[in-house]
Amino acid sequence: MINMENNEFAIVAKNISKTFHITEDSHNTVKQRLFNLFNSPKKKKVEVLKTVSLEIKKGECIGLLGRNGCGKSTLVKLLSGVYPIDTGYLKINGSTMLMNLGVGMSHALTARENIYISASVLGLRIREVDAIFDQIVEFAELKEFVDTKIKYYSSGMVARLGFSIAVNAGADIMFLDEIFAVGDMKFQEKAIKVFESSWIEGKTVILVSHSMDVIKKYCNRAIFMKNGEILFIGDAEKAIEMYTEDNH
Repeated sequence: MINMENNEFAIVAKNISKTFHITEDSHNTVKQRLFNLFNSPKKKKVEVLKTVSLEIKKGECIGLLGRNGCGKSTLVKLLSGVYPIDTGYLKINGSTMLMNLGVGMSHALTARENIYISASVLGLRIREVDAIFDQIVEFAELKEFVDTKIKYYSSGMVARLGFSIAVNAGADIMFLDEIFAVGDMKFQEKAIKVFESSWIEGKTVILVSHSMDVIKKYCNRAIFMKNGEILFIGDAEKAIEMYTEDNH
């Protein structure tokens, strides 16, 4: 039974789903396009996430497992408020930040501009961002590139920036997508050190990873997904077992 109003939960989702409507363009040649000029392109419905329900406690670190294309990214974007849900009920208690190679950041803006916008979204005032700006840049190791548009960044640089904003600006609920697999070894060590420090206490973390060692180390519970459905939520060892079997 999903508890709708209990404040011990960071996220409560009941019967949420997501379907995308994709336009199929079958007019591959100029001739086909001319002949079909007045015909509407076909639309295809893709049910990316079937009806799912879950609840995540405040302060919990929960793993999210599943093969590529199983719906993990869509679920994360729904739970973080990036995508609207098509059906059901979703309650998010706290500020969220999705760290998936800079999702939520504008690639047309500089690091400086993204820091101020992202931190404002997390509820910080301008003067509060001013106070932590230097430590965000320093932690991300981007001092020389702070006024460069992030579309010129490598994926590792964008990931460092996103992680640094979340760490220093203090999101309540964080979605970490393969955060320990991007950037160089030095940054990975730094990310792990932060993750294991007292900073993480009280934060809610949804950890998306293909590394079973990472899930085992940090998560008591895990979610296993397949074909747009949640097949299991519970003991991390059991979820890892199901994921491993699915990959054989």
